Amino acid sequence: MEQRSNQFILKSENLAIGYCDSAGTTTIAKDLNIELKKGKLVCLLGRNGIGKSTLLRTLSNTQFKLKGHIFINNKNLADINAVNLAKKISLVLTERIPESQLSVYQIIALGRQPYTNWLGKLSKTDLQKIDQAIELLQIKHLIYKKNYQLSDGQLQKVMIARALAQDTEIIILDEPTAHLDLHHKIEVFKVLKELVTKMNKTIIVSTHEVNIALHLADELWLMTEEKFSSGTTESLLKSKDLEKLFPKNQIIFNSELKQFTLKK
Repeated sequence: MEQRSNQFILKSENLAIGYCDSAGTTTIAKDLNIELKKGKLVCLLGRNGIGKSTLLRTLSNTQFKLKGHIFINNKNLADINAVNLAKKISLVLTERIPESQLSVYQIIALGRQPYTNWLGKLSKTDLQKIDQAIELLQIKHLIYKKNYQLSDGQLQKVMIARALAQDTEIIILDEPTAHLDLHHKIEVFKVLKELVTKMNKTIIVSTHEVNIALHLADELWLMTEEKFSSGTTESLLKSKDLEKLFPKNQIIFNSELKQFTLKK
């Protein structure tokens, strides 16, 4: 059993997610048993409000779990301190960062914070990681701009570059293509796919771009009211879990084209 668990970079056992407030505990999803191998592009799909962001925040330890266990490289997430966790998981959220006088280069350099000394001095290795991220995202022409001078698409690339400079095995992104046009949506997904294939990163991304995800993801995670399911596009087609992702009276799934379309 121990040998089997070592195969997975991320694993959960009987995980329950949700939140607590003055009214009590609200469980959004439970009995989540996730097993994810290294070097995969995972797309998390589900309707608005189903709990995708809650799941990502819980897996990255920015939100407390209600029950169960999460393991990173077979080590319990509860036993990993904040600095070491920042060397294992980087997180890109949907919220636009506050306007500041920081340049794009300085924003990306913030990804090296888990490794710099208390003075924040960048080492030769830090500089190499920053330059590598800038080159891979092809944003060298932006490095002297301020964040408020960037388009949404440019800023999203910068935030991915910051996560890449952080040099973690796992990168988690919550709706990275929200508010982008189709051209930039595809461009961002191609960049993520390239990071997986060229650098063996493990990337988990929540998205509403279902049709893009079906063609590019190595693995899909589906969240519905009934259950959480995971697998390749082909396996989820065979199990018919994909057909249950959206209400059939509004959207239908074309298995031959591998895409969702509006019901006429």
